[in-house]
Amino acid sequence: MRGRTLKEYSAEQMKNPEFKMAWKDLDQEFMLLESMIRMREKAGITQKELAAKIGTKQPALSRLERGGFRKASVETLKKIADALDAQLVIKLSPKRS
Repeated sequence: MRGRTLKEYSAEQMKNPEFKMAWKDLDQEFMLLESMIRMREKAGITQKELAAKIGTKQPALSRLERGGFRKASVETLKKIADALDAQLVIKLSPKRS
């Protein structure tokens, strides 16, 4: 018996309106997470090095990179952006229906 792939499972779950809404609500977090990791890797900086630059420890940065942004302050995100020579952009825009 073959198990389902993540893609198959998520496609099935997307039929549930509550799941679909919750998934869409995470899109911005996923984009922020992906851009932070991509910029860190492009700069050739390890988690440990970036953590030292922003005044924290590697495990805390690892938690952020695994999706712990809900607990991160704007100040922390700004420190990360500065350490990566990037600009943090936060804006409000209308929700799409």
